[in-house]
Amino acid sequence: MKRIVLFAFLLSTVFGYAQSNTTYEKPPVFDDCDSEVIDQLKSCFNFTLNTFIFENFKIPEIVSEESYNGDVQVLFEVNMEGEFKVIYSDAIYEELKEESIRVFDLLPKIKPATYNGKPTFVQYSITIAIPLTQPVRQADIVDDEVQLTEKDSLNATLSNEFDKVNEDLKPFENLEYNSELNVPFTHSYYARFDAEMNAIGTNSHTAAKPFVYSEVARYYDIKAEKESLAKDTDSWAGKKLFNEHLVRVQGKDYWFTVDPIFDLQVGKDSEADFSSTYNNTRGIYIQAGLGKRFNLVTSVYESQGRFADYYNRYAESLKAFGPDPAIIPGRGIGKRFKEDSYDYPVAEAYLSYTPADFLNVQFGHGKNFIGDGYRSLFQSDVTSPYTFLKLNTSFWKIKYTSTWMWLKDVRDEVVEDKAFLTKYMANHYLSWNVSKRLNIGLFESVMWVDSNGRGFDINYLNPIIFFRAIEFESGQGSGNAILGLSSKYKWNNKVNLYGQFILDEFSLSDVRSGEKSWKNKFGFQLGVKYFNAFKVDNLLLQAEYNRVRPYTYSHNTQILNYAHFNQPMAHLWGANFRELVLIGRYNYKRWAADAKFIIGQRGFDFNTDEDSFSYGGDIYRNYNDRNADTGIEIGQGNKTNSFMTEVQASYLVNPATNLKLFANLIYRDFNPDAITASTQDSNTLWFSVGVRTDLFNWYNDF
Repeated sequence: MKRIVLFAFLLSTVFGYAQSNTTYEKPPVFDDCDSEVIDQLKSCFNFTLNTFIFENFKIPEIVSEESYNGDVQVLFEVNMEGEFKVIYSDAIYEELKEESIRVFDLLPKIKPATYNGKPTFVQYSITIAIPLTQPVRQADIVDDEVQLTEKDSLNATLSNEFDKVNEDLKPFENLEYNSELNVPFTHSYYARFDAEMNAIGTNSHTAAKPFVYSEVARYYDIKAEKESLAKDTDSWAGKKLFNEHLVRVQGKDYWFTVDPIFDLQVGKDSEADFSSTYNNTRGIYIQAGLGKRFNLVTSVYESQGRFADYYNRYAESLKAFGPDPAIIPGRGIGKRFKEDSYDYPVAEAYLSYTPADFLNVQFGHGKNFIGDGYRSLFQSDVTSPYTFLKLNTSFWKIKYTSTWMWLKDVRDEVVEDKAFLTKYMANHYLSWNVSKRLNIGLFESVMWVDSNGRGFDINYLNPIIFFRAIEFESGQGSGNAILGLSSKYKWNNKVNLYGQFILDEFSLSDVRSGEKSWKNKFGFQLGVKYFNAFKVDNLLLQAEYNRVRPYTYSHNTQILNYAHFNQPMAHLWGANFRELVLIGRYNYKRWAADAKFIIGQRGFDFNTDEDSFSYGGDIYRNYNDRNADTGIEIGQGNKTNSFMTEVQASYLVNPATNLKLFANLIYRDFNPDAITASTQDSNTLWFSVGVRTDLFNWYNDF
């Protein structure tokens, strides 16, 4: 990575050294240059520095023996105290790098650069020629004195305005890794810094995801990690392919990057009657920072694909109103492409603004996640992207997240004038670090629609009010409120225990009666993470158990179910299930391996003329169609046992863009008690290889 930054510096350097920002009023000053006039200070600084290097630099023995002719590139700064600090040093010989650092450490403290009379830091690059040559001070160039009128001065300034923009360009410093941008949320990448953020004594809050880079930077140096993975290559193509962004620009008060997006893969499904599976995604990914507190990201995907047979069937079961045959899970509407494939364009973007250190505001189109596990019973990222407004507030031992979402019900029966029905969702999540080891979280969420012309109910904009109270004030049936409790306990620096409890509806009298009432709609999660397992660095083992009772997340008013685009907003399986998830993740430099095992039991509806009851697994069903009021158990209905394992090996091609080569193997055994039109048995072996820009989670385990 240091060679990347070095290359950017050298582009702005023509001779000797180049100042990275031309707006400083006065450069640093050596004592020997005190008597110089201000116009000659730069020349004096250059000559004095080069003279000092010439007099103190000792050519290493190996360099002399091999009669090396070349140079050493050094990036350094003079800080606000006038001290020299080497940022990077680059040369063919490690000995030359070490010698250049030694010489700079010998430099005396000087007067720092000033801007508007106040000390500031400046950054420079310098080329040290090997063998050394005696410095010669260049004659200073002094322009002829010309008296300009006010009009002439203005015209001259404007005529140079475009060139001035280029002069303000600076070497790219990878500011994204300390910015208010989101760290792209994938379970595999977040596992890299999970242990550091969950160490005993840290005041971190790890449930509300995605994290922003500045949040992670307090515990884990992502920038250093990326730099440590950089390949030693000098060519432009090599740097762009293996180390850095395709386009990267940094100015005085801004920076941005532009990268292509790829997800190109081909595979084979043992069950399918077509020849192969494939995915062909191309797109563009743009990140930018304006000032220190405003950031933005946008990504646009154009995709065509055909997946394993079970995946295609599930995608088509999600079909929205209209002629399009499917919704690709987690992405969006899939149009028909050729005879048996899908075309599914997706666009995501968000703005991130941090007006104060304790507050981050985001507005965009994307997904969010709340929880410490692989699954979330509160809010997951398994749905298609949606529009959201999110506030993250951090103070003392508390992080408070408020999110407002604009969702869509896309079923035929709710569409008007060919437009999908808009519904709204708001949630609050309070994370409190009770002690160095214990964290407790409180969650509440409400779903509502534009009933009685109220539109987006402004009552729910209050970030700290209890939604249940507002729901009662708005009228019976005006919304669907859900409550949740989470906890995490750091057993030690290697083992974390975590859990969630979700409450949709609860009747104490029915619980006491012991009749297993349908009204007791709740679920829970229990999990454990083992970091650096068995003393193996970067090995994460995780076990998680999820259990959700029938009819949870559903509602007697179907449009108020806990879902978006025909996909659950929480657990991928909806309700009426129990599940055990076992995960192992390991990474070594650019290599990574992930293994996942899921054992589950679910209860599906039969959907036949003889049995059309709702058994509580399909959260889009009206629970008034239930089969009984009591005796409700998990797995009721068309009981289905499933087993799935997914193993993936990958190689990170470019750490800056998260481009990776991968091979993926899925085995899925799906066995319902009864074969129906909506529930079929399946025994699938799906193998895929490809190259992917890994920016979000793909879920294949439904």
